[in-house]
Amino acid sequence: MESRPSDLGYIERVWRSRSEGVSEMTSVATSHWELVFWERRGEARAAVLGPEAQASRAPVPGDAVFFGISFALGTSMPHIPVSRLVGGNAAIPDVTRRSLWLKGTAWHVPGFDNAEAFVLRMVREGIVDLDPTVAAVLGGAAPDVSDRTLQRRFVAATGQTQGAIRQIHRARQAAVLIQEGMPAPEVVHRLGYFDQPHLARSLKRYVGRTATQLSSPNAAEPLSLLYKTCPWVPA
Repeated sequence: MESRPSDLGYIERVWRSRSEGVSEMTSVATSHWELVFWERRGEARAAVLGPEAQASRAPVPGDAVFFGISFALGTSMPHIPVSRLVGGNAAIPDVTRRSLWLKGTAWHVPGFDNAEAFVLRMVREGIVDLDPTVAAVLGGAAPDVSDRTLQRRFVAATGQTQGAIRQIHRARQAAVLIQEGMPAPEVVHRLGYFDQPHLARSLKRYVGRTATQLSSPNAAEPLSLLYKTCPWVPA
């Protein structure tokens, strides 16, 4: 799997991969929704994948090529409420290797290098929107609305509460640090877990692996995309 960050505020990350000799993977919990395209044996498909509240097993089509756009928190598609997509997906019909239909309009299928142009068009045509308050709070700004209103807007824009997003983000950060060789006690201290059992429960729920398994990954049982991000600890 190959991935890159994006300078466009609507995009969290762009990735691509190829499946070979793998029939199943562990899908790590995530707070981001994605637009994913894949091609297998000449047949093209696409879908909107919702956030994942916990780790789960997922089938992997063999000998397929994938490309995905992971959208930034606070970004949503108003005509497909993200709250309805948590743990699920919505297939995009009439997809070919070169084109797809979105809200009654033909689009060229994007690629790894032109994802930003594709998303900017989605924004211009009102297919993708961004809640400025949610984005501002995620960036560290003080909310200009009540806690109740902010929580409602978080759920509407992300499908999850601030607390759930925080826990998922921390578990993913812990998994990356352990894969890089950091000892579990140091991870506990750095990320604010109560103790190692607390870290272990978090990893099992959100990543689907123990610290030992993360330290010695099994190529036959891959994980979905994990990457290093800036710490985010909202109030």
